Amino acid sequence: MKPERDPMKFGKKECFIELLDSNKRIIYKILNSFCRNQVDRKDLEQEITIQLWNSFDKYDSRNKYSTWMYRIALNVAISFYRKQKSWQSRYTSFPEESIFTIEDEDKYNSELDENLKILHQFINQLDELHKALMLLYLDEKKHEEIADILGISKTNVATKISRLKIKLSKEFQKLQSNGSD
Repeated sequence: MKPERDPMKFGKKECFIELLDSNKRIIYKILNSFCRNQVDRKDLEQEITIQLWNSFDKYDSRNKYSTWMYRIALNVAISFYRKQKSWQSRYTSFPEESIFTIEDEDKYNSELDENLKILHQFINQLDELHKALMLLYLDEKKHEEIADILGISKTNVATKISRLKIKLSKEFQKLQSNGSD
């Protein structure tokens, strides 16, 4: 997708803001997949936005903006996630969850139906690559675009998605059989 406005005519900042706004769902999905609390989501959101801005001059308009954005946002999120895990392993005395309840987060969680909650739990247990893969798959990206974003082969994408589907299906079956007991 080419920017709708020419950055030379309308300004780089305005073009960036317009593209960011029209693709904000990408960032929203990544934030909610990689961060447990609102403070981390805000930090990650800021870091993704900064990295997108810093890379904006390198954006090649022959490619889809959403693909470019996904690649940068996921790389930043994976780095952020790894730093968080490293920090938490060094400071185990701090609770992983916030001691405060965030109203928006509670409202969001209460609105999810049970199957969606199970899916979120499943995704949260995945490593960074599989979490990113699942996120892109659920966003209905084609295998080729997922491969391009994640830097793996199209065949590898298909194999990993197939395995994730089987694993997820088994999880749902296990939960259903435990629920009927």
